[in-house]
Amino acid sequence: MSFPRQQARTQRFSIGVPRAFQISPDGRRVAFLRGRDGVDKATCLWVHDTEGAGTDTVVADPRSLGADDENLPPEERARRERLRESGGGIVSYSVDEAFTRAVFTLSGRLFYVDLVGDDTAPRELPAATPVVDPRISPAGDRVAYVSGGAVRVLDIAAAEPDHGDRPVVEPDGPDVTWGLAELVAAEEMGRYRGFWWAPDGSALAVARVDESGVNTWYVSDPGNPAQEPTALRYPPAGGANADVRLAVFRVGPRGDGRPEPVWVEWDREALPYLATVGWTTGPDGTPTVVFTAQSRDQRTLTLFSADPATGLVVESRTESDGVWVELMPGVPAFTGAGDLVWIGREAGGERRVYVGDAPVSPPDVYVRGVVDVDGDRLLYSGSPAGSPGDVSLWLVELGTGLAAPVEVPGHGCSRSADSGAHSGLRSGRLRGDTLVVQHRSMDFPGAHTVVLRGAGTETRRSCSEIESLAEAPDLPEPRVEFWRAGERRIPSALVLPSWYREGLRPLPVLMAPYGGPHAQRVLNARGAYLTAQWYAEQGFAVLIADGRGTPGLGVEWEQSVHLDLAAPVLEDQVAALEDAAERFDFLDVSRVGIHGWSFGGYLAALAVLRRPDVFHAAVAGAPVIDWELYDTHYTERYLGTPGDEPEAYGRSSLLAEAAKLERPLMMIHGLADDNVAFAHTQRMSSALMAAGRPHTVLPLSGVTHSPSDPTVAENLMLLQVEFLKENLRGEG
Repeated sequence: MSFPRQQARTQRFSIGVPRAFQISPDGRRVAFLRGRDGVDKATCLWVHDTEGAGTDTVVADPRSLGADDENLPPEERARRERLRESGGGIVSYSVDEAFTRAVFTLSGRLFYVDLVGDDTAPRELPAATPVVDPRISPAGDRVAYVSGGAVRVLDIAAAEPDHGDRPVVEPDGPDVTWGLAELVAAEEMGRYRGFWWAPDGSALAVARVDESGVNTWYVSDPGNPAQEPTALRYPPAGGANADVRLAVFRVGPRGDGRPEPVWVEWDREALPYLATVGWTTGPDGTPTVVFTAQSRDQRTLTLFSADPATGLVVESRTESDGVWVELMPGVPAFTGAGDLVWIGREAGGERRVYVGDAPVSPPDVYVRGVVDVDGDRLLYSGSPAGSPGDVSLWLVELGTGLAAPVEVPGHGCSRSADSGAHSGLRSGRLRGDTLVVQHRSMDFPGAHTVVLRGAGTETRRSCSEIESLAEAPDLPEPRVEFWRAGERRIPSALVLPSWYREGLRPLPVLMAPYGGPHAQRVLNARGAYLTAQWYAEQGFAVLIADGRGTPGLGVEWEQSVHLDLAAPVLEDQVAALEDAAERFDFLDVSRVGIHGWSFGGYLAALAVLRRPDVFHAAVAGAPVIDWELYDTHYTERYLGTPGDEPEAYGRSSLLAEAAKLERPLMMIHGLADDNVAFAHTQRMSSALMAAGRPHTVLPLSGVTHSPSDPTVAENLMLLQVEFLKENLRGEG
């Protein structure tokens, strides 16, 4: 089987990798999602026993429940697209506080499963369909979910036939939904939910989204002319956003009447973006709503607390920055004592993790986010100074003062060379003294997942492994050279063919950047280079460079693309190439191609338009061509609004440069893409045609921003490599 086909059918070798971990209060059981093998798309819900042999047991299998992933409600399809979730079966679930019960949805139907006792067979609940984003209450007795833009609640143990299913709140306008995240919240802010249970299960905080003022765009598929276009509320840069409000609803028993909203009001004109919502418990045990709101220019982020009984709002903390304030994962959070866990920065400094007003992360660690907080323990991720390719976990114990990188045992839970603070990528989950760590490294393929009991002690009480069932790539081990390129010390990686030896003909160069904000390509993890290695095996030296704007180095590096998304990122790709050519004399810089997707696609097209002296062919996948056509929250963070910063948009747009094209350019775009609309490629193609510039457009019928169909994904790789080979042949 070819590597492109294997990669496509395994969804980039993600099928079979355990994920979405939840830990029982006693640390003896861990719930997670995983297929039964490396190609099983029907993801199952499992429970891992950390004691004894560390066995894994399937507690819910979609096949036994009549699941049909082709029959998904539009709201669920949109939610999965925002999450880039291409799997099937049980793709998400929630558990109660005591870890006794879990709920999930399949094909728009609601199911629950008992995690304790003798009768643990999954059961369907008679919910109003379609069901979207079900969440179990902390006590495990109720389920809240969204259906038809309404938030509903049912009682799991209530009498048949409907388990007391009832609406908490229903749409009060034709363009109003409750309990769902609007497009920019899910796509750009990392908020995928629209309702949140109170810690005692007495109430729900619910977001109300009114999209009546947002532009309506239409996504159609010319390959199916009988199908009506899909209407989409899309807020382009400078346009109107959805009006988002927040209300609290008491959740009483059935027959208690429809609850009245308690509105949580803040200055939504000054701070229109609802970034995060959650709850905490005060010293007297009273639940309190906590949320953050951000200004439209994203230079101010404010944390509020609100009384759920009155809606009274109090400002707790404000972060400001003259460029923008980054929304950091995992915060706000609270310790068991009620202290705020926050990520902030002092003027001119780097971001640090704070508990209250005290920093708990070193000043030389690049903080990436708070992973989890439980009681007086917190877990955060970051990169050691000067090592942007390493992503490690730090465990902080507030009671003892412990603050140290998490060491990961090797396979078999041995104290091996796999451990250490500076190796690969790590993610995790924390509860009490139990820690789940997933580790990726250049030293081994795939992911290594371990459960550590007694994580805060010097001698752990136990360690068990959760096996990955992912397929091994049918590909040579990646052959990668790492270094920091040029005066700006750009993180760079050169991937070489396994068969290449000194004295052979110089290799053409294929640059494979993302090159933009929020995405990093040069990482110390073997899985990051599988696609690049396949391209290398076809006869290329693949160069990957994380220039200015990418994460991993510091705030100044990220913010250097402010008001110009073109010049800095392109300059750094050229600088990395020039530095590589000086270091490696077998690179043929007379034959340089570039390919990328999304921002990487934009960068690929930009490269051949502005620097045809350096780049000789480009493949641009789903490229952002005109930033006025991209969404508000992302675009305005970097470029401001078109009305305020017209020159910034002019500097960053590619349409006006169409007449400059003199190198081969292939543009690939899904016709159903609701993130980067096909209009980007269509307008660029029209501008190139008007200028008489030959180019290639590959439209993908029915494909969204991330192609998931195995046949399409496989053939895309094959077509790209043939295009690049044909146009980088050179003399002889």
